[in-house]
Amino acid sequence: MLKVILIFFGAMSLLTFFLYGIDKLKAKLNAWRIPEKVLLRFSLLGGGFGGALAMLLFRHKTNHWSFVFGNVLGVIIQIGAIVALELL
Repeated sequence: MLKVILIFFGAMSLLTFFLYGIDKLKAKLNAWRIPEKVLLRFSLLGGGFGGALAMLLFRHKTNHWSFVFGNVLGVIIQIGAIVALELL
């Protein structure tokens, strides 16, 4: 079960990382953007590590406290889920 969760979190983090990168590119091109609530939901639903890494690498959404909080909370949720599964 832990292996499945780790694969899920890895896939979600990778997807979230790419969504943040695409949104940053679209911001530079003045194109249609990915809604903020979509980015935050992906961060909270398993993509916290990818969202946090994308924020740092792309310097995207770093001034928005909701994104800093959302990604930190996403990472905490991921770590909590992994620890809980290890204890079962």
